[in-house]
Amino acid sequence: MDHVLIALKTNNAMSVEVDITPITFKKADYKTTMKGPASSQSDSSRNTYVLTLFTAITNIGDGVLKVALPVIATTLTQSPMLVSLVAMSMTLPWLLAALHVGVLVDRADRRRLLWAASIVRLGILTGLTLATLYGQLGLGVLLVGGLSLGMTDVLAQLSASALVPDAVDEGDREQTNAWMTGAETVCNEFVGPLIGGALIAIGTIYALTVGLGSYAGAGLVLCLLAGIASLNPRRPASQTSAHQQIAEGITYLWQNQVLRLMALTLPIMSASWAAWFALMPLYASQVMAIDASTYGFMVSALGVGGIMGAMLARPLNRLLGRKPVMLLDIVGTILLVGVPSISSQLWLIALGAFLGGLGGTLWAVNSRTISQQLVPSPLLGRYSSAARLLQWGAMPLGSLLAGGLAESFSIQFALGIFAALSCLLIVPFWKLFRHRE
Repeated sequence: MDHVLIALKTNNAMSVEVDITPITFKKADYKTTMKGPASSQSDSSRNTYVLTLFTAITNIGDGVLKVALPVIATTLTQSPMLVSLVAMSMTLPWLLAALHVGVLVDRADRRRLLWAASIVRLGILTGLTLATLYGQLGLGVLLVGGLSLGMTDVLAQLSASALVPDAVDEGDREQTNAWMTGAETVCNEFVGPLIGGALIAIGTIYALTVGLGSYAGAGLVLCLLAGIASLNPRRPASQTSAHQQIAEGITYLWQNQVLRLMALTLPIMSASWAAWFALMPLYASQVMAIDASTYGFMVSALGVGGIMGAMLARPLNRLLGRKPVMLLDIVGTILLVGVPSISSQLWLIALGAFLGGLGGTLWAVNSRTISQQLVPSPLLGRYSSAARLLQWGAMPLGSLLAGGLAESFSIQFALGIFAALSCLLIVPFWKLFRHRE
């Protein structure tokens, strides 16, 4: 029997059977209160388009800066550790602030939090642009800018994810998640890096300007959301402290075997991805001897794989089942970091990046749909913050470890270590999803 049936407990103590492998959640047994408050089907569809467009525009800026800031760092230092620190600064806030931001997301209007994140990003990039124009863009400024952008990214990602059940009807959420994940992957890992690599080769100021424009446009797109009043529900005033509310999110995650499995699988994979992004700028220049534009093209292979993942998520789930489809992300991560550890051939590394992007998108679509169906909307911000703390919090640690290993040994050795760690995930992942009597 291929199905995995897991008994879960919801807030109303009702038992739920979840068919994980073929992606079928038995809605007759699961009476959720997560029905989106969109006033009509047309509002729900419109919000799907708006959230997808917002995700696309925002991630163009994210993708440009993800490439630009570490590449800028390589012009200021040749130390793998210092370059890794710049890359790490953009993900460190997930480790430091994700849980408390999750409480904020559950207490406040998530749409307004997204506006606030866009405005703060504009201020940060304005500061980096002025520092560039006046010749003051040093490593210290880059680190502060990366940390600040990382903090706004925590707020924006948690708010956008939690906003989906508020703005989109339940029947539309799988499609919305697929589109948002596809837009995120295409723009963050394909369009953004491609533009960033090309612009950084011309001049730093151009890459920063594109980031400014993308965040300004994303804030304006949010004005198009339908059912504005319903997106700001009057949640009852909390009688518990922030730390107690954080504990509720962590407890909900830990007591649910499906959610716990997804959360515990991600730290090693996320650390591996962070190691790749931290080390590849120097690997590209020192080992592969390619320029910034070619590097951006290589990174964009991740986005091409992401496009395929967004297109194939639903048919592959129906054909293979959820377990093998999600396992593809582990395999893709192994190839992402494993290939450059043994070969410097551009096409092989790009192929590994393509397969990594494919698996990453398949995982993201499936995991978001599962969590939005299993987690009540008032708890979604805190649950997401706990899950993403494990996922994104591992990224600065991965960057730091990768930089240290590369500094002490070599870049290829560091990437090989992360490939080996990712291989260790296959057996426990498969065993935890096997049939339970």
